[in-house]
Amino acid sequence: MYQLGHYGAALLVYAPLGTVVGLAGHETAAIVGALACVALSTLPDCDHRIPGIEHRGPTHSVGFALFVGVGLAAVTAALVGASSPLAEVGFVAFAFVVGSLSIVSHLLADALTPMGIRPFWPVSKRHYTLSVTKAANPVANYVLLGIGAGVGVVATIIVATLG
Repeated sequence: MYQLGHYGAALLVYAPLGTVVGLAGHETAAIVGALACVALSTLPDCDHRIPGIEHRGPTHSVGFALFVGVGLAAVTAALVGASSPLAEVGFVAFAFVVGSLSIVSHLLADALTPMGIRPFWPVSKRHYTLSVTKAANPVANYVLLGIGAGVGVVATIIVATLG
């Protein structure tokens, strides 16, 4: 998928987590989490710009998702000024989940394409694809963006109504 499709996938995958966090009274954290998830959702495609790194190789794996989660958690740990250690652990854990989820959303979107993904690289070279649409299909990318945005709006309405 292309950039807009990945944004939609990130919104779609993040919406349940964002809703729970918002309903728990942490609306600002839910919004920041959504922005971080969308911002990181295209990170795996940095492999286009790195010589010697195969596209949909290491950056399109579960290992990379965990790496990004740890990285975002580390940045959060350095920046958070929580009033209690328990709150700090909660923010750092949330950051880990958001970072990992952003990459997982990318993998799920790319699994829709015939090129697919090898999510367990380097342990397994097994290829996974649903072969629904080509990555360059603008209609598919806009549909995925629309679905993600729509689910995000519904999540926002739920939090605003019930929270």
